[in-house]
Amino acid sequence: MAPGPDLRPSGAPIKTYDYTPHAGARDFDDSAWAVLDPTTLEGRRGTGRLSFNWYRIKVRIPRRIGAFDPTGSTVVFEAVVDDYAEIWVDGALPRMLGQTGGALVRGYNAPNRVVIAREVRPGQEIQLAVFGINGPISDPPANFIWIRSATLDFHAPRAVSARPAGGGEVVRLDPALDAIVPADARIEKLADGFQFLEGPVWVRQGGYLLFSDPNANTIHSWSPEAGVAVFRTKSGYTGPDIAEYAQPGANGLALDRAGRLTINEHGNRRVTRLEKNGVLTVLADRHDGQRLNSPNDLVYRSDGALYFTDPPFGLPRSHEDPRKELPYRIRLSIPGQRP
Repeated sequence: MAPGPDLRPSGAPIKTYDYTPHAGARDFDDSAWAVLDPTTLEGRRGTGRLSFNWYRIKVRIPRRIGAFDPTGSTVVFEAVVDDYAEIWVDGALPRMLGQTGGALVRGYNAPNRVVIAREVRPGQEIQLAVFGINGPISDPPANFIWIRSATLDFHAPRAVSARPAGGGEVVRLDPALDAIVPADARIEKLADGFQFLEGPVWVRQGGYLLFSDPNANTIHSWSPEAGVAVFRTKSGYTGPDIAEYAQPGANGLALDRAGRLTINEHGNRRVTRLEKNGVLTVLADRHDGQRLNSPNDLVYRSDGALYFTDPPFGLPRSHEDPRKELPYRIRLSIPGQRP
């Protein structure tokens, strides 16, 4: 379908292409496929030029790996495919907007590292499907697809101490906190080297943290497997006069009930929502005909209504900036919308 008014494939029918088979599903029937000996993964396959192929393997967690008991560990699958790869885990292709690696195409002969399971138990089965692509796609080579390496890494669960050295402690003034913060919780530094951080939000579907650096106009991501990566550049301001601004970037971040990221954009003076297809929807940029100052903090209420503050901190001259149109720290809300 052609692009419709909503920028999705909702318009008139058009000619397009697909591939078969769609072999990423967990229950896909691959019983008629050739079975490859593990020592032959480097064998060249495909038809050359622009071509695709699938590899499927079922992983069963053993009781022991040498002297190591894998119970409770995290399992990471790493594949290096000549030239590109996408990795499906139990019928799902993990996606993350802004992602440069993991389960999606990362780069020419780059390693794809994917967490395939956490807190595993012996006998547990995980279905993997690797989609190989010959590239570069814009200039297909005459060679073939092949796997340079494919490995499984088992990471034992870390022992958590109550008070790690230099890590601080959680002071509990009310026992009700135990329902939110585990008794053995510890404080540790995940990363540093940033200018000024705001808006941390944990994305449960995907297992990664998002946070803003308003001064650097960037949203970063962090995960235990990939560490820190740039999630979104020009996160809060896209104008050419960015040198005027001390805090032009995104500030507060929040997820709505559909898991979509909502962003308070300082320099652009608006509240936006990042849709699952990457399209940016403007939720608010004016109130009673006046421009917002620089939306800062935000939170979704249980009924889906969005509340945010609007101080002038993101304007070049803050309180004294002549572009400020609304009173300081007006609290605004947007009624909940259906996903």
